[in-house]
Amino acid sequence: MPNSLKAGGIVIHGASVGEVIALKPLIESCIAKFSDMPITVTTFTPTGSEQVTRLFGDRVQHCYLPLDIMPCTASFLSKTKPKVLVIMETELWPNLVAQAHKRGTKLLLVNGRISDKSINSYQKFSALVKPCLQRFDHIFAQNQENQERFITLGADAERCTNGGNLKFDLSATSDETKQAELAAILPENRPVIMLASSHQGDEEIIFQAFTEILVNIPDALLAVVPRHPERFDTVFQLSKEHDFTTQRRSEALSVGEQTNVWVMDSLGEMMAAFPLADLVVMGGSFSTIGGHNPLEPAVFKRPIITGSDMSNFSEIHQQLLIKQGVVSLTSGSSNTAVADQLAERALKLLTDIEYAKQLGDNAYQVVASHKGATQRSVDTISELLNQ
Repeated sequence: MPNSLKAGGIVIHGASVGEVIALKPLIESCIAKFSDMPITVTTFTPTGSEQVTRLFGDRVQHCYLPLDIMPCTASFLSKTKPKVLVIMETELWPNLVAQAHKRGTKLLLVNGRISDKSINSYQKFSALVKPCLQRFDHIFAQNQENQERFITLGADAERCTNGGNLKFDLSATSDETKQAELAAILPENRPVIMLASSHQGDEEIIFQAFTEILVNIPDALLAVVPRHPERFDTVFQLSKEHDFTTQRRSEALSVGEQTNVWVMDSLGEMMAAFPLADLVVMGGSFSTIGGHNPLEPAVFKRPIITGSDMSNFSEIHQQLLIKQGVVSLTSGSSNTAVADQLAERALKLLTDIEYAKQLGDNAYQVVASHKGATQRSVDTISELLNQ
């Protein structure tokens, strides 16, 4: 932990990249509203740490949140002395919460989420979970369903409310410098398909689909953004095995005319790349990962295709489906069947410009109609600071 950390103020925990991005509007609001006190953002992963630096620079402090072991959490709290500790989604750490509560730190859980898969596990450990939840001064659940789950697990009903989803408050802004840099690298007048936050299994399906797409649109470019840096080399080799002319983001100043696949082996550039894509395919949705946040491309009015598993974002995905703001594939009998679906839908979106535009506009309207969770969270932080 850095010795230069200023104590006091607000500590906000976002485990990794996705959480940090989702917390961006809240952190920016805290920087503006509570400018007289330090804002400390904690993460668990190096990629999360890099995202904090990229988004906020020296406007916030950063350190890693320690393991939930008594001496480690005690040292962390002694060093940071937070007035308010903000935790996101399901980061329930009994030791940290108990010690913070004992020290008089105000505790706020934002974007609270308990999945269908995890509620039974939490109930098995109710002796730990219930007192942990009851120590929070307030819990903002993502929706009514999650609110009810928290109350079932022991949260105080008067201090657990439906606060909405912070992820709807993402704004259609990205690093303009980075976006310009990427725009200069990408070729003009070529349709760009982006596979965002891909996992093992996603690439195999989209590479099969892309082979079909190239038959109809020979100049299409596929940009692949692996979720985890340790898979950069694997994805690059897999693309070459499919006989695609492949380039890495890190090794070329521009995408060659004959390049089929561009592997973005970089960190923190995906949001800047979304506005440059003609079509976004959400990674993690073609297996059992549960998908990734479709609101990130939606704020840029991009047409979106997902696989059949969006369980991590089921409510958001359902809202997009209702408003016809996403194309969702069905689970097929084989990867080839799913790849055929993907190719068919992608070709429709790449050739029917009006349809693609309407899909992107509809997705953006879902985002715009659900904003407000950030302001509710900031108002509550202000109230807690004044208690």
